Amino acid sequence: MGSSLSLFLNPRGSVAVPPANPGLGDLPESCVASVMVYLNPSEICSLSMLNRGFRAASSADFVWESKLPINYELLIDRVFGGVDDFSNNLCKRDIYARLCRPSYFDGGSKKVWLDKGTGRVCLSISANGLAITGIDDRRYWSRIKTDESRFQSIAYLQQIWWVEVGGEVDFPFPAGSYSIFYRLQVGRSSRRFGRRICNSEHVHGWDKKPVQFQLSTSDGQQATTQCYMKEPGKWKYHHVGDFTVTGSAANMKVKFSMTQIDCTHTKGGLCVDSVLICPSEFTERLKRF
Repeated sequence: MGSSLSLFLNPRGSVAVPPANPGLGDLPESCVASVMVYLNPSEICSLSMLNRGFRAASSADFVWESKLPINYELLIDRVFGGVDDFSNNLCKRDIYARLCRPSYFDGGSKKVWLDKGTGRVCLSISANGLAITGIDDRRYWSRIKTDESRFQSIAYLQQIWWVEVGGEVDFPFPAGSYSIFYRLQVGRSSRRFGRRICNSEHVHGWDKKPVQFQLSTSDGQQATTQCYMKEPGKWKYHHVGDFTVTGSAANMKVKFSMTQIDCTHTKGGLCVDSVLICPSEFTERLKRF
């Protein structure tokens, strides 16, 4: 009897009275955190602003560990050179926030980040990180500084017979489906009196034959697409193809290329910014650019 009665008493011996008007602030933090596991990061951040209890629940390690890539430690080791140096004294929420900020690696030629809304991995390779035929000959190519590039620099083709721009990346992609895009522009843009203008002086040859894009992976996946270069003065994402990663325990090597090697005519006036590897669900969004 006494033991049963003690369940209804507070430490001072008085009867525990529930709040007259219970609200969200009365929910146990552990219960709130257990619900947050099923929400996306944006929803978690919105709920964290409701009250102090929700804010504390949103900081739980197991909430944010569920949003991190399953192999996030391999990703950290590849980009930052070690998990211990990176995550020392950081909670999982802070690790997630840090990985959402673009981070350079491989000598600054690549950037990787997590999409804030989904936690999926995105990776970009600069023009400096690509193998471009003739890039060292100023008669054909030149490197131009610009704030229109994520890397502040692009490769500009003046004129050449043989166009070949390729590269590869060896990276611990988490399991999922990914798409590869080249970010290209026909014509060279600049600013005059504060307005953006496009110089099409060197643009020629892209209407005669399509450009071919290819990709291959270390586990045998392949894809090929082709298209004509159009719409001068507009940056466009050109879809190379898709590949799938089924496991997250090892690196996936991906090779990609863009070619127009019909030597019956020259080509020119093309800006090469970067190559983007992102989750396939972003494809439709990028095609609108």
